[in-house]
Amino acid sequence: MTEGKITEAIRYVGVDDTTLDLFESQYVIPDGVSYNSYVILDDKIAVMDTVDSRASVEWMENVENILGQRTPDYLIISHMEPDHSGSIRIFAEKYPQMKLVGNAKTFGMMAQFFPMDLEDRTIVVKEGEELSLGSHTLQFFMAPMVHWPEVMVTYEALEKVLFSADGFGKFGALEKEDEDGWACEARRYYFNIVGKYGAQVQALLKKAASLDIQVICPLHGPVLTENLEYYIGLYDTWSSYQPEAKGVTVAYASIHGNTAKAAKAMAQILEEKGAGKVEIFDLSRSDMAEAVESAFQYDKLVLAAATYDGGVFPPMEDFLHHLKSKAFQNRKVALIENGSWGPLAAKAMGAVLDGMKNLTICQQTVTIKSTMKEEDVSRLELLAEELLV
Repeated sequence: MTEGKITEAIRYVGVDDTTLDLFESQYVIPDGVSYNSYVILDDKIAVMDTVDSRASVEWMENVENILGQRTPDYLIISHMEPDHSGSIRIFAEKYPQMKLVGNAKTFGMMAQFFPMDLEDRTIVVKEGEELSLGSHTLQFFMAPMVHWPEVMVTYEALEKVLFSADGFGKFGALEKEDEDGWACEARRYYFNIVGKYGAQVQALLKKAASLDIQVICPLHGPVLTENLEYYIGLYDTWSSYQPEAKGVTVAYASIHGNTAKAAKAMAQILEEKGAGKVEIFDLSRSDMAEAVESAFQYDKLVLAAATYDGGVFPPMEDFLHHLKSKAFQNRKVALIENGSWGPLAAKAMGAVLDGMKNLTICQQTVTIKSTMKEEDVSRLELLAEELLV
């Protein structure tokens, strides 16, 4: 993609945001994020989504530069979340003859965001319906709960482009070089934002399988033009809750450092026993979204936590809540607890894990009494062996 050109007729007019510290006020984005938008130039002109209100001025300039003396005929609204719908009102006011295209849920939700007079301005589309721009034809497919109920994706038949809404999106501004490749920040984005809705993503993938897709244009992240089987394959793995790779995530919540020592010892033991990739997270300090991403990436998980107020230390409680809310399943889990007088962390962790699907919990639990001792190391060895079977 050069200077915003995807094809001769389809242009990129999105905006990078490198000043936002937290996406959705919770996900750290050190490399920013892109708000993607596209223009299709034909006998009639369609603009594919707007951007966050933070970027309205720059986005409007980008659109106007592409339009020249022409005016848009349609604004296609894939998703009403504010990072994509935030500029709808000012754009609609600038072009009063432009029609707004969405589904019934789109316009029901729009009234909640903007006090706009939509009379005679809307085109309500249903599953599979088409809209001709001339030589380009848009076909609409509903994608409810990927990850809001009004979401839809759009397929352009001539150039075989899928405008995938939040699907196949990732963190990171386009101007930033992604040294870790697409998958790292796409994975963190997927599991923390879309992860709960695996069944709905699977349903969308089945619809997409019937289309000849050569280009994927998401609402965040780069336009995908090559090796699409790789990206679609990852989405199939992620949305079916299967591990992406062999490995172990070790997540610990330690008050005074003693549980941390046990967790680090466990990580070393696992590496020595050939566990493959082992990632360790201090849940009091690590990016929670990265810890969640890692837990979904690998097939095994170690939870190590101190007892606190007759339960489990809150950072671990928070982590388990995130896993449960994102439908964590199909993994093997080992538990390590610590307590000076009444160790109860394993019981508390187990109670949360019991509410998740298809988890295999190791029968052995290692209980540390205040500080790790030589006999505890031996028990960690045995627990590691059980986890790796």
